Amino acid sequence: MAVDNIVIVGGGLAGATAAKTLRAEGYEGPVTLLAEEPHAPYLRPPLSKEYLLGKDGEEALPVVPAAWYAENDVELLLGVPATALDTGARTVHLADGARLRYSALLLATGARPRAIALPGSGLDGVMTFRTLEDSRRLRDALAGGGRNVVMVGSGWIGMELAAAANSYGNTVTLLGLEQVPLAAAIGPELGTFFRSLHESRGVRFRLPASAAAITGDAGRVTGVRTDAGEVLAADLVVIAVGVVPETSLAAAAGIEVDNGIRTDASLRTSAAGVFAAGDVANSLHPFTGGHHRSEHWSNALNGGKVAGRTMLGREAVLDTIPYFYTDQYDVSMEYSGFPTLVEGPPVVRGSLDDREFLAFWQRGGRVVAGMNVNWPRSAKPQKAIKALITARAPVSPESLSDPEVPLEQLLPERQPER
Repeated sequence: MAVDNIVIVGGGLAGATAAKTLRAEGYEGPVTLLAEEPHAPYLRPPLSKEYLLGKDGEEALPVVPAAWYAENDVELLLGVPATALDTGARTVHLADGARLRYSALLLATGARPRAIALPGSGLDGVMTFRTLEDSRRLRDALAGGGRNVVMVGSGWIGMELAAAANSYGNTVTLLGLEQVPLAAAIGPELGTFFRSLHESRGVRFRLPASAAAITGDAGRVTGVRTDAGEVLAADLVVIAVGVVPETSLAAAAGIEVDNGIRTDASLRTSAAGVFAAGDVANSLHPFTGGHHRSEHWSNALNGGKVAGRTMLGREAVLDTIPYFYTDQYDVSMEYSGFPTLVEGPPVVRGSLDDREFLAFWQRGGRVVAGMNVNWPRSAKPQKAIKALITARAPVSPESLSDPEVPLEQLLPERQPER
């Protein structure tokens, strides 16, 4: 079927990037982008970092300038969610009763905050974190300082929000189910590094611990009772226990769902003419031969590009190495690789005590993931780490940890003949 009408469901980075790619690739047919939120597509990473801290304004958030959509004849429908799909008739049903026909459809519906059944979660002062409105509200609540803040969740978002709350002069206590924060992502050694960073600023940890109930008075939160029976004073509680891919549309339409919308490496779903990208897509990755779902902006950006090309019938594969970053206090970290492939502890180059180091994870002697913390950007550490992963060549831990050995020399084409 010829591509003569494209509908994109989802107003985030993946959806906007796909629309931009379609026009850049020369497609001149109709493009409609449906955004459930009342805002044009925006970047989410600054919501828990620069924007939340007041370093960037809202002008830094849009994926493309507001005028781009009209200038490129992309119909942007704000606050109009899709409610159903008919993959046989190739039709999208909208909340306002309208129906849109498509020849190609991209599902870029993202994810929603994971809900937990917690008594008192409806009290004033209890919130989750995902949207621009959430970040606005949290920044207003934190900016004056002097408040007791309890973070429920010790993942990347929980740790970033804890850093922001502390930086504004609030008292912060963080609950998490792990023995060490971030251990599931980067292991106990480096999770301890981030915990120590927070503790040096006064953040308190209760690990492992969960919230049993949120207490309140006159409809307003006053505290959090943990599963150990401790009651933590709280003027503000943020529940950040991960997200769930928004697959309801796909599942109801009979599209294959498995920890997200299952796709091939070109982001095709099980339904003809339907594609998926971004947080919601569980896509086949050529590097591992397995399916991976990533909730980071790099995946949304690259997935939007691949989906745009694939919808036009062009060859495109999402084969980039997963990447994300975090900024907490004076620590800037970048990570590339596949945490599910990691075997054993990291190999470290540099000093954790000095807060300037590289870390490499291996499997079978090959680098499968790596991160840099406060490493000079001029050295382009992530470029070298991604090259080491892609090379699939054995590298000795001694070479990885030796600061006298340039990373470029560890690549196969640079290694001496044996």
